[in-house]
Amino acid sequence: MRRWLGVLLVMVGTTAAHAELKTKVIEYKHEDKTLEGYLAYDDAGTGKRPGVLVFHEWTGHNPYARKRAEQLAGLGYVAFAVDVYGKGVLAKDPKEAAALAAVYKNDRKLMRGRAAAGLEVLKAQPQVDTQRLGAIGYCFGGTCALELARSGAELAGVVSFHGGLATPHPEDAKNVKGKVLALHGADDPFVPADEVAGFEDEMRKANVDWELVKYGGAVHAFTNPDAGKDPSKGAAYNEAADRRSWQAMKDFFAEVFGK
Repeated sequence: MRRWLGVLLVMVGTTAAHAELKTKVIEYKHEDKTLEGYLAYDDAGTGKRPGVLVFHEWTGHNPYARKRAEQLAGLGYVAFAVDVYGKGVLAKDPKEAAALAAVYKNDRKLMRGRAAAGLEVLKAQPQVDTQRLGAIGYCFGGTCALELARSGAELAGVVSFHGGLATPHPEDAKNVKGKVLALHGADDPFVPADEVAGFEDEMRKANVDWELVKYGGAVHAFTNPDAGKDPSKGAAYNEAADRRSWQAMKDFFAEVFGK
């Protein structure tokens, strides 16, 4: 019995030793713009697995988006942190971030094109099951993820974390092919009640399979520790909302992707 237990422990140790997070920076193009995304997956898996896009905040493709991609990889997914703005384009302050985000908020065709370019990169990865694709996004990235779904992209599920919910084309919700989960700070001044109500109405009219979760006491950017701890500023980290929303996403993807 002890001999077999020893063999089992050796086998478990060997498997664990071979499990390793793999990451890779990938340059790609949308029209004439060079973009730079970040791929993450765990090489312990054999066979194809679901792929998930990660859309960055309004500051641009930053370490926070890459960290979330790595966390998704730890859950067994192949994650690709998309670059919407372009290689090396990062806002230095909120004023610059607002200006960058406005370009895409005012041009949803461009936003959708950049999002679709990232999806093509994810689909091209040999580890990805192209029949099981999803997307998540934070703040501005939540808007991007929703717009990609509205474009009719083949996504099984989309998750918005404290994202902008409004769109100039609510009629396009009829194109949504998968399920939608919006995780929202109940006291978010940047995504006010009328915008939330408009999103709910949009989803209902299009007969989308959707869910909206509101976290009491949470404001904008509640998942990001870099947002600070002062809710009176309208954006602040909320540990409970961060933890609960990540669990909600995990449960959601377990449902839409299956085993």
